[in-house]
Amino acid sequence: MQRSKDSFSDKFDWTLCLLLLIFCLISCFSIFSAQKEGASFLTSQIFWYAIGSGAVALCLYFDNEQFRKMTWYLYGFGIFLLIGLIILPQSDFTPVINGAKSWYVIPGIGSIQPSEYMKIFYILALSKVMFRHNEETIYKTIKTDFILLGKISLVAFFPIALVIKQDLGTTLVLIAILAGMILVSGITWKIILPIFGGIAAFASLVLYLAIFAREFLKKYLGIKEYQFARINSWLDPEKAGDDGLQLVKSLRAIGSGLVSGKGVGNIDVYIPERHTDFVFTVIGEEYGFIGSSLVIILYFLLIYHLIRTAFSATDAYSIYICVGVISMITFHVFENVGMTIQLLPITGIPLPFISYGGSSLMTNMLAMGLIFSIRYHHKSYMFSSKSY
Repeated sequence: MQRSKDSFSDKFDWTLCLLLLIFCLISCFSIFSAQKEGASFLTSQIFWYAIGSGAVALCLYFDNEQFRKMTWYLYGFGIFLLIGLIILPQSDFTPVINGAKSWYVIPGIGSIQPSEYMKIFYILALSKVMFRHNEETIYKTIKTDFILLGKISLVAFFPIALVIKQDLGTTLVLIAILAGMILVSGITWKIILPIFGGIAAFASLVLYLAIFAREFLKKYLGIKEYQFARINSWLDPEKAGDDGLQLVKSLRAIGSGLVSGKGVGNIDVYIPERHTDFVFTVIGEEYGFIGSSLVIILYFLLIYHLIRTAFSATDAYSIYICVGVISMITFHVFENVGMTIQLLPITGIPLPFISYGGSSLMTNMLAMGLIFSIRYHHKSYMFSSKSY
């Protein structure tokens, strides 16, 4: 027997709301410190948080069935925008920024990065494909699992193929989402283990060759010397010259914060664009190891809350969405923090909810909107052990 929660207060996810409010405050303080001379960055971030809150509220009006009906329209719209970036000539509407044509610039609104929003459409599309396949498959076999894997690969192929040349960071995020969702898709481990093992072995081989056998890559794959710059700046930033300068300064900034930091506004190490991808260096320098650790703990609490939501969900479609969002947020945090402390190579991946950026913040807020919707429209059952 189904039982419903009638009041808004009972259905609304207040824990997630509190976490987002804390991230908003951290973001505002960090951006203000990073760009004292540019108050417009702080104003814009507050504006996008307000718009994102409106997007979350809008998501509450849609339940799973309505999201499933909209999925292919949203996915097709995202693909259309990505294709537009490729076929449209360079102009004020589609400029090249930092060597990539990845944005639409709309007067009065600002720059819009379609690949960011595509992450949400991508999660919805993968979730729908997996849900429909498993719902229609009565008897699971190796054959049906390969069919599902083929469907998943087809959905994933187009976004990845369209962004891989222009945006390595987004490509890696899409791959991380894909990997996470395949793990819960119901595909047998007899298929998953060989595929994941083969990919891991291939990636390890490429990394080994890039470090110890570059002549082989130059000779047989045509890799140019300048293309190894990112590896050089990661392994030995001090010897990499200008390519490693960003990382060297990042390490100095975080290291200079020591245990308790220098205090709010006391930033001595200048890092270009630190209000975006390198905002974690601001936190490390101002608040030290203690402040940085607290921010990471907040992310753990957020991810833990999302995992609880996935376990509490009563339908597979909601679980798939939760796993997609968890994969996206986790990879963003791990990669962004890792690149600022030389744990991972530098990529253009922002820190969720804290880095400045309208498109990335809106994407994360829309992802949270999906989680809010799942909680809000959750249907509990009598005698069920699942509860919030």
